[in-house]
Order: sequence, then C-alpha cells, then structure tokens
Amino acid sequence: MGGDNDSSGTEASGPASEGRSGFLFGSKLLGLGSARGASGRKLGKSRLTAEGYGVRPAAAAMLANRDQAFVGNTGYREHDAAYFHAYSHIGVVVDVGCGTGILSIFCAFAGARKVYAIDASDIAVQAQEVVKANGLSEIITVILGRVEEVDVPEPVDVIVSEWMGYMLLYESMLPSVICARDRWLKPGGLMLPTYATLYMAPITHADRYADSIDFWRNVYGIDMSAMLPLAKQCAFEEPCVETITAENVLSWPIVVKHIDCTKVTIKELEVVTANFCVSSMMGASLHGFALWFDVTFGVPQQNSHDFEGRGAGSPKDSPSGGQAESQLLSLRRRREDEPLVLSTAPEESPTHWQQTILYIYDPIEVKQDQVISGSISLAQTRENPRFLNIHLEYR
Repeated sequence: MGGDNDSSGTEASGPASEGRSGFLFGSKLLGLGSARGASGRKLGKSRLTAEGYGVRPAAAAMLANRDQAFVGNTGYREHDAAYFHAYSHIGVVVDVGCGTGILSIFCAFAGARKVYAIDASDIAVQAQEVVKANGLSEIITVILGRVEEVDVPEPVDVIVSEWMGYMLLYESMLPSVICARDRWLKPGGLMLPTYATLYMAPITHADRYADSIDFWRNVYGIDMSAMLPLAKQCAFEEPCVETITAENVLSWPIVVKHIDCTKVTIKELEVVTANFCVSSMMGASLHGFALWFDVTFGVPQQNSHDFEGRGAGSPKDSPSGGQAESQLLSLRRRREDEPLVLSTAPEESPTHWQQTILYIYDPIEVKQDQVISGSISLAQTRENPRFLNIHLEYR
C-alpha cells in the first residue's frame, strides 16, 4: 500500500485479541537494501542506477552466487542439454539478461547453432570476454542493450532466461522476456523456464522475533522496552529475504499466481491479487507470511485455474495437520517423474532467492485447525515496474 513516493513502511490497525487480528499490512518495495538487526536481507530503497541496470562489485558477487545457485543446485545444464539433444531442429537461442553468459555457454555446449546473449548492463562486456576465453565467439553474440531496443537478425527457436526476482516478481525481468518472446520467438518455440508459480503461507518464527524484538525487553538487566515500537519498525517495516524451513510453515501454501511463460502478457503482471483461506496445521504464534516460487522447464502442467484455485476457497478445501504433511510429501514424489523443477520452497535446499517474509508487528496465537484468511495484492509501482507495492490483509 502507500502512495508512489519515496517513503516505505508498514501500517497496522486494530488490536490483536484472543488469537484474532484486524491488522492491515502494507509495504512498498523500492529496491534491495541492507539487513538491519537480523540475518538476511531487507527489500528497501534502491541501489540501482537511474537506468536500473547498474553493476557494482557487490552485484558481481551476487551474480556469482546466483549462477552457482541456479546452475549448480538445479542441474540446469543437464536439463538444457537434454532438451537440445531431444529436439535436433532447435538451433537459435536468445538469452535474456545473460549476466556472466553462463547459460549462453551451456546452450552452445548443448548444440545451439547460434546464441544471442543480451544484457542491458555493463556486465555484457565481461560476458563477451568469457565467451572469447571459451572459444565460442562464432556461436555466441553478446549484445549490450535493452531487449526492447536491440535487434536480433533472425527468428529464434528458444528463449532462455534466469528472469526470476525475489518472491518471483520483485525486480523480475519477465516483462523483457515477454518482449523478446513476442518479437523473435518462432511459433511453437520453447521458453525456458516454461512455467512459474508463486506461493504464500502463514509462518511461525519465534527465534527471529526473539532476536529482533524480545531482546529489548531486558538488555543486560536494563529495561529497554521503550525501544520495542522502534525495534518492530526497523525489523519488520519492509519484507525480508531470509531462509526458513518447512517447520516454520503453518499451513498448506496457497497459489498467488501461476504463469505460463508462453502466453502471459505484460498487462497481466501489473497487478497480481489472490484471496486465501487456510487452516493452521498446529497451535503456534503467527509471525507473518512467507512467499516463494517454483519454475518448471518444458512440459505442460495443469490448467492455470487448477493452480490459482488452490487455497482460495473455504477452510475445508485446505488440508490440516498430518493430511497437509502427507500432501507435501506426495508433491515431492510427483516431482521425481516430472521435468526439472527449480523450487525455492522452505522444504527444499536453500537457493539464492531464499524466501521473502512479510512479518507482522505483533504475533498472534493460533490454534490447530484455526482458519487464517485474507488477501494479498502485488502491484507494480509507477516509477519503476520492476518494483512492487504489497498490500496484505488477514484475519
């Protein structure tokens, strides 16, 4: 929530009583900031250049972390090679937001006839050197510029991109991927990733709350509880990028948005909304809500309506307790027989993206099978569509 200005923060109204809340949470994301008072990162004011594509030494380190997480932890290279060898007619690839050029190189190794590696930042200069050092200059052409403005001289068979941002859509390059698809992809061409799904679930995180807030109740024997309002604001006014585990999750997750990359439009991403109604699997303190995502490569999934309906209906539609746990295990088993899925879920191995947490200022005690309902909205800001306003209501 909040207007499109330079301020960011949270807002709450209504006291919590007997495990029920009338809180209204709103926060604006303007860029990637530094962590305050917690292990993890906070999404705060922008460190990007005016054009939104600057690269600094810290960003270079992040690219290295991202490349290792995306490629090393997911088997992306093996999957990419399998697709090229399975479809021998595939020849021309566009890599949107190529960064260091690692995916472009994997595409070349897998048999692509030509790869156009595009990046709007100066990292493209280093990518060109990486390509040259690996003897691939005749196959890979590195292009410095925005996808919306540069030209590719021929139709392409595949578009590959690591476009996902934190909680999928924050600082996401998906609009640029859509632009590349509409400009250059041949009919029936392949999009990698092919599908993306954003999830959300209520969480409990007593350790995090104790470290950030309860600490002030007694500091070396000194009562500093007067600091609590400021501590809550500093710790929780902005969404935090952290790693949690499945034990922190209170319910079966709801689907906020399912995206078919072969069909999604830029207009569709301007405002994403979802209602939720879930049952807590245990009695615990509700400390906030976590968002994470999966991306899937290459094979059609269920109809998007099947995805976006899950968790949005009545509490009886949301499994509780052991039933939800068994469904989570079943989901993992099904993935073994499906195409590659890159998951940033709490029950999976940690990735560069971690999870994005929307903390509430005051924990709410919930009982097992208690209903938690509300709505969430993610709206692109007017000043930069890569940034988001988040509006969360719950009760």
